[in-house]
Amino acid sequence: MDASKGTNLEFPSWTFLTNHAHVLLCIAADPEVRLRDVASRVGITERAVQRIVSDLEEGGYLQREREGRRNHYTVRADLPLRHPVERHRSVASLIALVEGEDDPAPAPSRKAVRPKR
Repeated sequence: MDASKGTNLEFPSWTFLTNHAHVLLCIAADPEVRLRDVASRVGITERAVQRIVSDLEEGGYLQREREGRRNHYTVRADLPLRHPVERHRSVASLIALVEGEDDPAPAPSRKAVRPKR
């Protein structure tokens, strides 16, 4: 805990991305990852990861194929993000942002918004 700021830098109480995004990003990074490992990385239960994977499959963002005793996941990176605020961006944009790659789907040009003084 950083006493000077009153925050815990190792385990933040909130994040900018949802658990759905965290799970999707883990699977995009390793399409054969075990859900147990995703749960450990994200910091949620394996059952919560299973529910999120089901949501992502139902939404068309993930496809699961059984390969022997393991699952192989395919992320539909071409689909748009779901919230109206970011719907103009694709899943590929989110992955690129987090992985530090060039953004494959740049936003339409917009006027910069400056804060009022």
